[in-house]
Amino acid sequence: MMHHTKTAAAALALALLGTTASAQEIVVGGKNFTEQLLLSEMTAQLLAANGFDVDKNDGLGSTVLRQAQENGQVDVYWEYTGTSLVTYNGVEEKLDRDATIERVSQLDGEKGLTWLACSDANNTYAFAVRGEDDRTDGIATLSDMAAAFNDGDPLDLAVNAEFPRRPDGLPGVEETYGFDVGRANLKSMDSGLTYQALNEDQVDAALVFATDGRIAGFGFRVLEDDQGFFPAYSICPVIRTETLDANPGVREPLEAVSAALDDATMQALNARVDVEKVSIEQVATDFLTEQGLL
Repeated sequence: MMHHTKTAAAALALALLGTTASAQEIVVGGKNFTEQLLLSEMTAQLLAANGFDVDKNDGLGSTVLRQAQENGQVDVYWEYTGTSLVTYNGVEEKLDRDATIERVSQLDGEKGLTWLACSDANNTYAFAVRGEDDRTDGIATLSDMAAAFNDGDPLDLAVNAEFPRRPDGLPGVEETYGFDVGRANLKSMDSGLTYQALNEDQVDAALVFATDGRIAGFGFRVLEDDQGFFPAYSICPVIRTETLDANPGVREPLEAVSAALDDATMQALNARVDVEKVSIEQVATDFLTEQGLL
């Protein structure tokens, strides 16, 4: 009889363990800027609506967040393929969007992380010009911009402080496109201010992040990186493999969000927060509702 009770107790303990190990509470992480706060809020709302217990832990620095996920303190957050490729995995090889996704899926898979289906949104570096301006109306691509410099008609460029010094920044752009900006045409400033400088006519073109809401908000036009210099920063949900195995139902709703996101959509969502000053919670709810996901 004694033996039987022990087994029952062990079975009960295992059953209890099972419920926690199946991570019925899913910790959703996020970084500390508008797009990330929106994505973590959407994820939290969506998983809660799908019956999961959710704990949201956003506003974290990139490296801290990634370490928390590797350590099991965060289950899922949205990451950028280029960040994992270059920053977390130290890959220097130039890869296109699909090869980047494939490589990070493989490398992070070995670390216990699963990349779910990626969105078409790509938060990469880009150069933007005003929607209408005689000076830049004829410039559609970075090759066109390089040609302007080489034809003795240089543009004034607003960049952030680190861009002129990063290999994946200005030196690489100049080398790939065969032109030289020259110090007189470079205006260095804080990242956020490049949008303002362009909007207020202080420069001809500005360094931007491709999914920033102010591109849509100010009616800017993004120049095409026609030589494919910048790495792909596709936005994708990444989840601990263990959490996914225990909660396979998490995949479908997250991939549905992924499928609904592209550059223009992400810009518009970010703009509702940064330009129209609508709350993160409201923008997340509205979007999920429009998509029929809530």
